[in-house]
Amino acid sequence: MAETADRLICASADLVDSGKSVRFDITAASGRTVSALVFRYQGQVFAYHNSCRHIPVELDLADGEVFDLTGHYLVCSMHGALYQPDSGRCVGGPCRGQRLTPVPVSEQNGQVFCETATAHCHMENQR
Repeated sequence: MAETADRLICASADLVDSGKSVRFDITAASGRTVSALVFRYQGQVFAYHNSCRHIPVELDLADGEVFDLTGHYLVCSMHGALYQPDSGRCVGGPCRGQRLTPVPVSEQNGQVFCETATAHCHMENQR
């Protein structure tokens, strides 16, 4: 069972491997509210700030589609930068070598939680 500090993002079943992401808001270390996204890749759940490292635009432009056609890379829909889903490392594009900012998440009892001890997730998610 999740600790009371964790915040529910979505049901595990909402995350299909290399499928659509689920968007949610977090409070960043700066105190600003920022968009984040959670997705499943090779059976594991990952989450990052929803912001390209090249230009601060959302990776998915609000529709949850963040994987390239192969399902092996996250792609910025604005200019095509490619990121490894499991590390957030840019492997193609002008921000090569930089990394997306991770958001700590956990999956327990068929649900995905944001670990608020470090991320301060908001309860309302944005699908």
